[in-house]
Amino acid sequence: MWKERWRVVAGALAGAVVLGALGLAAVRDDGAVRDDGEDKGAVSPRPAAASSTPTGVASSGPPVWEGPTPPPVDMRLAKGSAQAPVIVVEFGDFKCPNCTRFARSIGPALWRKYVDSGVVRVFWRDYPIRGRESEAAAVAARAASRQGRFWEFHDVLFSGKARLDEDGLREAARRAGLDVARFDADRRDRAVREAVAADQNFALQLGLPGTPAFLINGELLFGAQSAATFERAIEKARRGQ
Repeated sequence: MWKERWRVVAGALAGAVVLGALGLAAVRDDGAVRDDGEDKGAVSPRPAAASSTPTGVASSGPPVWEGPTPPPVDMRLAKGSAQAPVIVVEFGDFKCPNCTRFARSIGPALWRKYVDSGVVRVFWRDYPIRGRESEAAAVAARAASRQGRFWEFHDVLFSGKARLDEDGLREAARRAGLDVARFDADRRDRAVREAVAADQNFALQLGLPGTPAFLINGELLFGAQSAATFERAIEKARRGQ
């Protein structure tokens, strides 16, 4: 028998509803980006009306996802086993101090424990809400993903030593082992920019209050909280609770 897992996030989400089904909806594989670098199905960068917040319909079957349509998933922005029982979707901004703190102080040990052991699969979603440098960094990271080095570039940007201006992003590309000429060309590709805009649009439609925001099997965990808090949430999701 299907166990209903609806979760209502009040207050900071201004009434937006995040369903337990959202974790899977946000990372569904049917719209995955192909490995040749061609992005499919990006949506308009403008946020939708507030009426598009997720809702549920009572029925005799499983809950039906009726929220905003998740953008296509780029599997190059994922890490971990496809058989992992716990899905973590991170909405992040490369200019966000708390995202940096998570990436440097919390995430590495957490992912060694859970991703390397096959328990967790992590998906990145762009939520660049801190202006032009945030957006430029997100586009640059997508360009790096086309060379199969998204996570290396991610780590360089969050190292605390990278600048997010033009010269800084190109230096980060060199440090991440990228072909810089190809990196520059991919950053100019409209499809790359539309993919970033689609993720940001999705996060805005969901009413996520800021970054970093995590969906752990559909439950929201907001902010760079302690490792122990993340471990409790992951273990709870692992038990199917």
